[in-house]
Amino acid sequence: MAAAKLLLVEDDPALLELLEYRFRNEGYDVRATADGDEALMLASEESPDLVILDWMIEGTSGIEVCRRLRRDKATAHVPIIMLTARESEDDRIRGLDTGADDYVTKPFSPRELMARVAAVMRRIRPALAGEMLEVGDIALDPVAHKVKRRGRELQLGPTEYRLLKFFMESPGRVFSRSQLLDGVWGTASDIELRTVDVHIRRLRKAIDIPEAKDPVRTVRSAGYSFES
Repeated sequence: MAAAKLLLVEDDPALLELLEYRFRNEGYDVRATADGDEALMLASEESPDLVILDWMIEGTSGIEVCRRLRRDKATAHVPIIMLTARESEDDRIRGLDTGADDYVTKPFSPRELMARVAAVMRRIRPALAGEMLEVGDIALDPVAHKVKRRGRELQLGPTEYRLLKFFMESPGRVFSRSQLLDGVWGTASDIELRTVDVHIRRLRKAIDIPEAKDPVRTVRSAGYSFES
């Protein structure tokens, strides 16, 4: 399998050099920059498999880079892990709402970041096996990594795709937020419960088409379920 392509965007020269060295040693194909405008150019030249993105960078800000990557069809599916010294809950939610899939606050352990990246890569590079999932008018192809509703292909971010797949594997079952965190993000994740609500909202938006009902049901005081 070809080396995973990693776009690393960080304005601290020492940290950038350290992370680039560590990820290259782990076998990643790393392209690194401290500038937001250059990051967008690099992503347009060759779509990365994953982006590590500092919030406070030169040129276009990290949050705007994240927003533009999500708007571009070629990079809309690429997982984004944001690095930032901003640690308030509002900043976390803003980052997630903009399209980040994970959020690491500074200072952090490079080993922890590498473990998070490895976990994401395991999820987005599964073995090419699996059967088509169909619930109601939605069909998910785990081999082609595509989702269609009434014949129309839907554009989902990587986290929303995993969330939908998790739901579709157990239609009708009610999952608590904690169960969704464990099933979609992993038991070692320290992501907050509110993150689930953010991604549920994004999933609903992504699968919404005219004259079709919302298959994601909110179960008061319990969680969420996916109905046909």
